[in-house]
Amino acid sequence: MSFENLGLNEALQRAVKDAGYENATEIQAQAIPAALAGSDLMGSSRTGSGKTASFILPALHKILEHRAADAARPRGKNYGPRVLVLAPTRELAMQVAKAAQTYGRHVPGLRICTVLGGMPYPLQIKQLTSPVDIVIATPGRLLDHLQSGKAVLDNVQMLVLDEADRMLDMGFIDDIKFIADRIPAERQTVMFSATFAGHVGRLAQDLLRDPIKVDVSGHTDTHENITQRLHWADNNNHRDQLLEHILADKDVDQALVFTSTQRDADWLAERLQEIGHAVAPLHGGMPQGRRNRVLMALRRKEVKVLVATDVAARGIDVPTISHVVNYGLPMKAEDYVHRIGRTGRAGREGLAITIAVRDDVSMIRRIQQFTTQTIPTAHIEGLEPKTQEPRIFPPRPAGSFDDRGPRPGWGNKPAWGGNGNKFGGGGGGSARPAQRSSFKHLNT
Repeated sequence: MSFENLGLNEALQRAVKDAGYENATEIQAQAIPAALAGSDLMGSSRTGSGKTASFILPALHKILEHRAADAARPRGKNYGPRVLVLAPTRELAMQVAKAAQTYGRHVPGLRICTVLGGMPYPLQIKQLTSPVDIVIATPGRLLDHLQSGKAVLDNVQMLVLDEADRMLDMGFIDDIKFIADRIPAERQTVMFSATFAGHVGRLAQDLLRDPIKVDVSGHTDTHENITQRLHWADNNNHRDQLLEHILADKDVDQALVFTSTQRDADWLAERLQEIGHAVAPLHGGMPQGRRNRVLMALRRKEVKVLVATDVAARGIDVPTISHVVNYGLPMKAEDYVHRIGRTGRAGREGLAITIAVRDDVSMIRRIQQFTTQTIPTAHIEGLEPKTQEPRIFPPRPAGSFDDRGPRPGWGNKPAWGGNGNKFGGGGGGSARPAQRSSFKHLNT
């Protein structure tokens, strides 16, 4: 559908055209008209689907609708923003702010405030106490300003929760509820999430009124421009050898290597640097200024290998990332889809490689069931596993679950073939953190 047919303000249509877009994506075509009509919205969409524009454009449209009323207000009072966007990480919040600036380029005097950890308090206080149209914030830092009385939310007409599942995974549920209670009840609420099951669904039930549901999440998409591969490793030393061989390939333009913990990201980046790679870590424990410099170096191709955690990598959009390597597996199956979506962008081909050991069997099974696809197993000549590879049943078709529980062979224990040789243990290699073997049980 053409953006011209979505009912957007002419200034926004011009900005979209300036940005090089003519037709809306599936999520935009469904979500924008619903949001313009003032409906509450529950949305799920795949990585790179244009989700941000599907809520930023209606938000800007709402601001333009109320410009005359705002101009007539007495000066000298802080009325606060019309739109509040909550995002789980600083990187994602900055990406949303960039989109707001891009699509709001023809909105006269548009005022956008970002409230993020790692930014100076005085600057944020100055922005919050000045006239502002949109506030884009991480929940923790906004909560600080609310409790100090610096943030005013009495005028918010549209609340957006971006990647709500991730915010709840990070422990922000109480912060979100506290913030929502300070916003007028007669508001529009938009939630985007990879899933609306469990605690995310309960939060949506609490905050939304008769929402329209838009689901183009595509976790079962075939990712036609992304080739997926699975390498089984005998132990951690074997996993390191496989990673080194993969990164040495001449076809690697830029690689994003995922670890499961901040400690592992620092350790692995240091190790890869020692063997000659242009590498940098990226995780939530780093100061914001350093994270910004790392992302800038990645975009300038000064960094060839980025070693990152799931939270830090959310929002990264660098088309030249040719390879994604799962060195440590994600804690949730849906995070696998977000991870591999960092490659194969802007019409390019991408390669997503997972290096797994015995402890990862249950997660591999969950990933394949979630995506309804089998990740093809591959071998590297000279680095083939010496132990028996796990035998994992193909994923069942969608809708094959029933109340009787799993079918035989789908229990919690891995299905092992052959003589039952075990993965793990053995091998030499350099020193490493003691916790490294428990990847999927630690939070980022």
